[in-house]
Amino acid sequence: MLLVGDVGGTKTALAAYREEAGRFVELAHGSFASQSHGALEEMVRTFLGEHPTLRVRAACFGVPGPVVDGRCQTTNLPWTVDSATLATLLGLSHVALVNDLEAMAWGMPHLTPEELHVLNRGHRPLGDGTVAVIAAGTGLGEAILWWDGTRHHAIPTEGGHADFAPRSEEEIDLYRWLRARFEGHVSWERVVSGPGLHLVYDGLRDLAYYPETPAVAERMAKEDPSHVITELGVTARDALCTAALDLFASAYGAEAGNLALKSLALGGVYLGGGIAPRILPMLEAGEFMKAFTEKGRFAELLSGIPVAVALTGRAPLLGAARIAAGR
Repeated sequence: MLLVGDVGGTKTALAAYREEAGRFVELAHGSFASQSHGALEEMVRTFLGEHPTLRVRAACFGVPGPVVDGRCQTTNLPWTVDSATLATLLGLSHVALVNDLEAMAWGMPHLTPEELHVLNRGHRPLGDGTVAVIAAGTGLGEAILWWDGTRHHAIPTEGGHADFAPRSEEEIDLYRWLRARFEGHVSWERVVSGPGLHLVYDGLRDLAYYPETPAVAERMAKEDPSHVITELGVTARDALCTAALDLFASAYGAEAGNLALKSLALGGVYLGGGIAPRILPMLEAGEFMKAFTEKGRFAELLSGIPVAVALTGRAPLLGAARIAAGR
């Protein structure tokens, strides 16, 4: 049995898989609120306690942050995850610890067509060449599947923490607002993520681009602000929420295009994470692909790259299973 995990700043998914004829069959699945636990080991113990008949022969966990020498200080969680500690807990000689987007990248090509929503068909089949993966959720993750002519190789990055590049007067004003708030450095994650969407909303309000209505302010105080903005923005029921989501979708497209250029991802771009499926109408409205392709002399090249949204969260678990199985 393969024990795998997709650790996120908001929630963590653990699963057990069995490999059968090159396919991975899920035996058990569990979801945990990450912020309610002090360490990954707590969740692993709970999961295995709930499934006492499972016998682990290999394990892999995707974690949100850079993995150096088998350890990760997670970016959006106050944890240090250590592969040696996990190996001792599981009674294994080795546990694979990888960046969460590396695991996601390994899993993306194994999603079914029904699990993908195509935003841009491009000029060649999805996966035919080097592929880029970008995922907005609690943070902004990025990875590359480099194609060597025979097979793919996953390359983790921390590109989401690179400098945000504003492209309009509105974004320049937002950049200045964010720069003052975060004492200098403004990353793409400060804009393109769940918390980033809330910051965009606050910035447009504070900069007097759009007024905040009392009813929305009341909901924001009681509920997850990003979910409120998404709900009201997708349905165009609030001007400020709609404007925040428009800017978010455009920035998402711009950075996805940047990643495609930097990796020359002619094989396509996958959008992972929990936000993209919830804002599909906004992504399809045109701002995402406009920003994706708006790269001057390389606009035509970018327009030929296929782009697809993962509608399921299975990819990181499938990728972790592949790594655990030595695939």
